[in-house]
Amino acid sequence: MPGVPAPTSRFPDRYSRDVLASGPPSHHRSRPASREVPAQRGLVVEEASTGFTGAILRVEKIAGETVVELEDGRGRVRSFPLGPGYMIDGKPVVLTRAVARQAPAGPKRSASGSVYVEGARARTARASRVWVEGKHDAELVQKVWGHDLRIEGVVVELLDGADNLVERIREFGPSPTRRIGVLVDHLVTGSKETRIAQEALAQPGARGNVLVLGHPYIDVWQAVKPARVGIPAWPHVPRGTDIKVGTLAALGWPHEDQADIARGWQRILATVRSYADVEPTLSGRIEELIDFVTVDS
Repeated sequence: MPGVPAPTSRFPDRYSRDVLASGPPSHHRSRPASREVPAQRGLVVEEASTGFTGAILRVEKIAGETVVELEDGRGRVRSFPLGPGYMIDGKPVVLTRAVARQAPAGPKRSASGSVYVEGARARTARASRVWVEGKHDAELVQKVWGHDLRIEGVVVELLDGADNLVERIREFGPSPTRRIGVLVDHLVTGSKETRIAQEALAQPGARGNVLVLGHPYIDVWQAVKPARVGIPAWPHVPRGTDIKVGTLAALGWPHEDQADIARGWQRILATVRSYADVEPTLSGRIEELIDFVTVDS
């Protein structure tokens, strides 16, 4: 119209854009993106839909849904679904499960509790030896202390019964460079094994070079903690009954022949994972014997 000035560039026409055109109008602001934040205990957040603000107590699963529990300044506690819908300092966030921090990795331990030496080659066998009464004793010692024995170069040999101890010491000829550490079953006051140990220590060269230690159990089976086998205590076996046969019978396990005894022992041995599954009255003696035969002369 005559006399009406034309629009200037100082006043842009916000409505000239086709409202059906693709893309949002230039004057519409985009919604701020939410960032993911681990739901750490103590973190203060606001639940956007209710305005409830509180510190995170825990994240847990309830009725199949993962929820975050918040406690406000008045001590009120409420739970909300874990995920989007939270604010921190006025900015939207998505709460995620916090990843548990792993404790710094300590040294790897062997079954005996000693530091495990990765890739170490077995040491050349020492002249000194550890003697045990029978095969089951040797298998238990090897399972728990095998790594230590290989590193130290200690060989475990069978006596096939304490009755052979004195003769074996005479044959071996102990000396400061050929020590013997002996593990004996049922080494208690007045027992046959105690008398044999005293005679053995009186042999030539034995003084200071032979160490005889023992545990109070009639058989090494009883040195395995009974809880590992699922029983409160090892059964009492009447005098005159073979300890292994009587034990298997009391447990309700097969016990008719030597094969049954072997399988029963393997079943017991399989429950042993480390020195913690063995009675201290045995584990302490083994440690002492290994120390004794590995002392450099």
